[in-house]
Amino acid sequence: MDDIATPAQPYHAAHDREIESLAEFDEVLAREGSLAHRRVQAVDLTARTEVLLGVDATGAVFLGCPMAEEAATAVRAAGALVFPPVPGLPFDPYRAAVYSPGELYASLAEGYEATPDALAYAWFQRTKADGDVFASMLRAVHDDSVSDATDELLAGARVVGVMGGHAMARGTEEYAGAARLGRELARAGFTVATGGGPGAMEAANLGAYAAPFGDAMLDEALLLLAKAPSFTPSVGAWARAAFEVRERWPGGGPSVGIPTWFYGHEPPNAFAAHIAKYFANATREDGLLARSNAGVVFLPGAAGTVQEIFDNATPNYYGSRGEPTPMVLVDEAHWTERLPAWPLLRALARGRSMEARITLVDRIDDAPAALKLIRG
Repeated sequence: MDDIATPAQPYHAAHDREIESLAEFDEVLAREGSLAHRRVQAVDLTARTEVLLGVDATGAVFLGCPMAEEAATAVRAAGALVFPPVPGLPFDPYRAAVYSPGELYASLAEGYEATPDALAYAWFQRTKADGDVFASMLRAVHDDSVSDATDELLAGARVVGVMGGHAMARGTEEYAGAARLGRELARAGFTVATGGGPGAMEAANLGAYAAPFGDAMLDEALLLLAKAPSFTPSVGAWARAAFEVRERWPGGGPSVGIPTWFYGHEPPNAFAAHIAKYFANATREDGLLARSNAGVVFLPGAAGTVQEIFDNATPNYYGSRGEPTPMVLVDEAHWTERLPAWPLLRALARGRSMEARITLVDRIDDAPAALKLIRG
């Protein structure tokens, strides 16, 4: 898995008990000879039956691990809890890692409708409509697993969130500006995190992807992408253009996308190396903002971006997450006239510690300097 911009620090506490691969399973057994109180997450153990028949599994929990029935019976008898894989799902609720673009867009050659991303959305729509409590439980378990994986991924990173609407089209100067923003933030050592969708979100992830290359690469990539300016009318054509860029310039810089199947009309973009996709939009949105510990840049957007501004402002106002984090709003006319969020934000901040941590700039290219200034 690609590294994020700032190397993660060692993770402690409960995460030290997790086993998330077969290699890690073998290493723990070789070192300790026991699985007591371990959490084994989405590891295929069908080839480890002999080991499981005699291992100390006191207090262990197996989450979605395929294993022989006799092995499952043995570890249960030894004091473990076993949550078996759930057949027939287009996703793994117990997954141990966030998604990759290739994983969500597998089978894209057969049409977007055949991809795991589209199949998961179709399952969500179907089960959401019938109110099945088992399905809602599976969604909750999945989202908690994704949160756990995201926490591990971003441990120790300096994360800057870039928020903005999905309507920003490829081929526009606004899109190019958002891409330059993502590139500059990544080159400054920040991990860029977005809502993971199209438009401004994709542009910022693209910029982070372009960070290791010369400046000409981004200009060429923008021209290639402009051939499919929007995910409508064809998600497939839009996604294939992104994969064409990735194939032409492999090994781009990492960033994070945190999208949701709640907005099924917004497919995930392929430039975020790590995609933490959720079913519950509220969980996803709060998690994205909470993890943006180095500040948030708000590009022009509509209702969703307005909501994100004040979702971020509220903990800054009350200090519920500690010291307020920087907030940079971009496009003066948009945030003072079309959607006047800035006057309200400024009024909320007046006289509080967050007042020095908010600013409004007119141009996207001014955002990195403004962020640096208010970070101090």
